[in-house]
Amino acid sequence: MTDKFHSIRIAACILGTLIAAPALAGSAAESVSANDPFVRLAPPGMTNTGAFMVLKNADSKDHKVVKAESTVAKATELHTHTNEGGVMKMRPVKDIEIKSKGEAVLKPGSLHVMLIGLKQDIKEGDNVAITLTFEDGSSKKVEAPVRKIQTEMKMEMMHDHEGMKH
Repeated sequence: MTDKFHSIRIAACILGTLIAAPALAGSAAESVSANDPFVRLAPPGMTNTGAFMVLKNADSKDHKVVKAESTVAKATELHTHTNEGGVMKMRPVKDIEIKSKGEAVLKPGSLHVMLIGLKQDIKEGDNVAITLTFEDGSSKKVEAPVRKIQTEMKMEMMHDHEGMKH
C-alpha cells in the first residue's frame, strides 16, 4: 500500500505544480517597465494633453497595453498620429504592442496616452498617475511628471521676402 500512496502523492505534487505554474509566470505588468514617463504641460486654456514614455518588455512573449486611466482627465485613451493627405491627425488605437525583448516608444507625433478633458490644472513638476492595463488583465501604475516641452518650429521666425526682413 505504501507504493500506491507514494504514487498518489507524486501525482498530487505534479498536478499542484501544473495548476500553480500559470500563477508563477510573470504578468505583463511585471514584464513591462515604463521608462522616462512624462506628461506635456498643457498651454493655458487647453484641456487636453499627452503622456509619453518608453515601454520595455523583458518577457519572451509580446504584450499589449489595452487601456490607460488617469483621475486627472475625464477620458484617457491610447492614441497615435496619422498622416492623412499631408494633414497630421490624432486617432485612438485599440492597443499598443510591445514586442518580446523590445520596446514601444510613446512620443509626441506618434503613439501616446491622451488625457482628454483635464479636471484640474496641472503645473510643471506635478506628478500625474496613469494606470496602464495589459492584455492579461494585469496593470501598472506610472507616475509621470509634468514637463514643459518645446515644439519644433517648422517655419523660420524671420524670413527674407524680397530683401525685407519681417
